[in-house]
Amino acid sequence: MKLSFLDYVAFLLVIVGSINWGLIALFKFDIVKTLFGQMPMATMVTHVAIGVAGVYMLLVWKKMKGAH
Repeated sequence: MKLSFLDYVAFLLVIVGSINWGLIALFKFDIVKTLFGQMPMATMVTHVAIGVAGVYMLLVWKKMKGAH
């Protein structure tokens, strides 16, 4: 199965999100809030995009699993 550009973007967002959660848990450091500071809308949009990417990656995984 060939991965699309959207697949790569979603994968990157999921990686960033998981690293961010690890940093929050270990050091109380939120990369997204640090990058966007006093822009709560940008922070919210980024968190939503990461969540949507996670759901998308579940669908891609399900499609890949069914392709075998």
